[in-house]
Amino acid sequence: MTGPPIRLLLADDHPVVRAGLRAVLETEPGLVVVAEAATAEDAVARAAAGDVDVVLMDLRFGGGMTGVAATAAITARPHAPRVLIVTTYDSDADTLPAIEAGATGYLLKDASPDELAVAVRTAAAGRTALAPAVADRLMNRLRTPDTALTRRETEVLGLVAAGLSNQAIGRRLHLTEGTVKSHLSRIYTKLRVDSRTAAVAAATDLGIIRR
Repeated sequence: MTGPPIRLLLADDHPVVRAGLRAVLETEPGLVVVAEAATAEDAVARAAAGDVDVVLMDLRFGGGMTGVAATAAITARPHAPRVLIVTTYDSDADTLPAIEAGATGYLLKDASPDELAVAVRTAAAGRTALAPAVADRLMNRLRTPDTALTRRETEVLGLVAAGLSNQAIGRRLHLTEGTVKSHLSRIYTKLRVDSRTAAVAAATDLGIIRR
């Protein structure tokens, strides 16, 4: 392989995960891990140093900033490194905010070493790298836009699944109770259901909200 190596930052709050990623990636020609970060805040600070090409970013950390917020902060800067999400979560509630925040790729932690290496190189080149399950779901959203839930609808349904009332959802999302009911009505129509329970079950089966 010719050209300079691809310099990587591993951002995950689990030392074992970082060690596993490092072990896999450092066996690949042209890839070098230059730093690790145990918090999203540290990842943002380290990515700003200017010597990182790709950040491998988890979505959830023990506390503080999330992976999505860190991705947005990193990609907002000029000449920012690419961000490749590497996580166990593949619902629309996870993938869409991450991609909207500027992630170049989205990979699941059960990916093979070869898939991981290919995704890193693809992201470094500025091309989109998506896990097959994520890519399939995004394509389905594009093919059937009338049935795809908006980000706000996904948020509302996620809170329904967590057991919150319409009033509590309104307080959480700074919406009126009437607006929450309007979102639920559209959700029922799109999912072809007629109850909160059925909506949660259908959305879970479709991978729209977390299992």
